Amino acid sequence: MNKTEQLIETPSDSTGTVAAPFSFDPRTDLAAAVELAGRTLAAVRPEQYDAPTPCEEFDVRRLSSHLVAVVRRIAVIGRGEDPFSVPSFADEIADGAWAAAWAPGAREVAEVWADPGILGRQLRLPMGVLPGAAAAAVYTHELTVHTWDLARATGQAPDWDPALIERVIGVVRRALPAETRGGRIPFAEVVAVGPEAPAIDRLVAWAGRRP
Repeated sequence: MNKTEQLIETPSDSTGTVAAPFSFDPRTDLAAAVELAGRTLAAVRPEQYDAPTPCEEFDVRRLSSHLVAVVRRIAVIGRGEDPFSVPSFADEIADGAWAAAWAPGAREVAEVWADPGILGRQLRLPMGVLPGAAAAAVYTHELTVHTWDLARATGQAPDWDPALIERVIGVVRRALPAETRGGRIPFAEVVAVGPEAPAIDRLVAWAGRRP
């Protein structure tokens, strides 16, 4: 069992059904992250497509394409399928059509993840096999950080949920140690921010962004 599994281990019975309740349901946080990412994506303007983002390898166009790919991959993973069957970018989508493509992807995520038994089921992620509860936390983190990237690049100020962000911080600081950056860990070195900083600033700083 790896660190992420230890942090969000879910009791289950022999059928894979969750046998005991969580202190919180990570699917709720995942759904909120999907919804906020979609709203942020829908607000991108054409003149912003070539703008750089805090994620250095992506401009707004490339990040928008990647976000659509991520939401599709979350549904595929929830069905227990191969995550690599979904490309990392939705290159077939024309400029400006990302929000329209997001909506069916988000609906599919909601449908696939509606089954509570998914929390204890073993799912394949690009990083390895994790229980569904851990997978939900991993993608809540990815979506939140990339939503911040997109918002920062396009001058948006999303209504962050501090409680959700604190829960993500509590997981990611243990699952993504500061000393293991580079190589297979796709994050830059941790950026120092004070403990009094807003939750979203502390989260993205841990992911190597400068808030």
